[in-house]
Amino acid sequence: METMKQYIEDAEKALLHTYNRYQVVLDKGDGVYLYDIEGKKYLDFCAGIAVFALGYNNKKYNDALKNQIDKVIHTSNYYYNVPAIEAAKKIKAVSGMDRVFFTNSGAEAVEGAIKAARKYAYLKDGSTDHEIIAMEHSFHGRTFGALSVTGNPKYREAFAPMIGNVRFAKMNDFESVIEQVNEKTCAILFETVQGEGGIYPAEEAFMKSIKKLCEEKDILLILDEIQCGMGRTGYMYAWQRYGIRPDIMTTAKALGCGIPVGAFLLTEKVGANSLTSGDHGTTYGGNPLAGAAINIVLDLFEENHIIDNVKETGAYLEKKLDELVREYDCIETRRGAGLMQGLVFDRPVGDIITKALDRGLILINAGMNIIRFVPPLIITKEHVDEMTAILRTCLDAE
Repeated sequence: METMKQYIEDAEKALLHTYNRYQVVLDKGDGVYLYDIEGKKYLDFCAGIAVFALGYNNKKYNDALKNQIDKVIHTSNYYYNVPAIEAAKKIKAVSGMDRVFFTNSGAEAVEGAIKAARKYAYLKDGSTDHEIIAMEHSFHGRTFGALSVTGNPKYREAFAPMIGNVRFAKMNDFESVIEQVNEKTCAILFETVQGEGGIYPAEEAFMKSIKKLCEEKDILLILDEIQCGMGRTGYMYAWQRYGIRPDIMTTAKALGCGIPVGAFLLTEKVGANSLTSGDHGTTYGGNPLAGAAINIVLDLFEENHIIDNVKETGAYLEKKLDELVREYDCIETRRGAGLMQGLVFDRPVGDIITKALDRGLILINAGMNIIRFVPPLIITKEHVDEMTAILRTCLDAE
């Protein structure tokens, strides 16, 4: 068996270098812990970037996927399949949306949402110069459409020109949105809680003002729930906290808990007046294996009372992080919701994250100076205590 160092050297020779990976080769997981190929144990407060909501090695999840693999994995969308039909019914029920299109990823869900919005506007007036308003510091994905509405120039500049007709406003600043609205505006798009941009939840007043504006002008409200959705904030989808239903919503990450799946969902009004046969498609999206993953995930969310745990444990995590803010001068503030939290530092956090990894704690950043906490949604208060104890040793070593 190769050593960790040898595997890493092999990877650097074979893989395209688009990631600055941590120098660890992970091998297996169990519960909220991961293990590298040398057997070292890590408490995981990253969950594969908010993906593995149910933790690792969940027997019911594993068995459901194994059972589906033994039946059929893929058939294409020329035919119906039962797992996808059942998954569509379940996700409609928990989201309150009306129509579903399954994708393979969050970025693809954003692409579909953009196309649906532009087609909706096109069918109204036959024009092809409609505009979308997105938010500064947002992140929606790396494909061209998703990148075009991502409000961080450093991600876009090397790949210009983008798809065009996109304007940017400031999150939680309604006046900045109004300044960008004109007769060509067809949609307003933002993350209900910004993730990569620094863990910024949308404020209730901002949400309500945007919703009212959209209703008055028949502008579509698109909410990106790829990272903040699927129970992470204490609601199945973060917008449900405010009761403000979008016209289009994107979801992914924890939707499949490791199987690559995503979706964009539409109200009946938009679904009936936008994309139709031939307008959009995917070879793999909504295949039987993906459907089986979504079904068992949603079943286990209900069976294991995941939302209740997020509310209880999320409140405890907030309390413990707030204690760190008070104790350490280098930490400026905490922000977030539920089990999607960020600590804002007065300096880059890369060294702290590396020290934590050395001590058996997996953390990630959200920007240069923010540590992001997006653990599996099954964590307990004991895991929060374990995490904060390790983090304290890292901070004390600064």
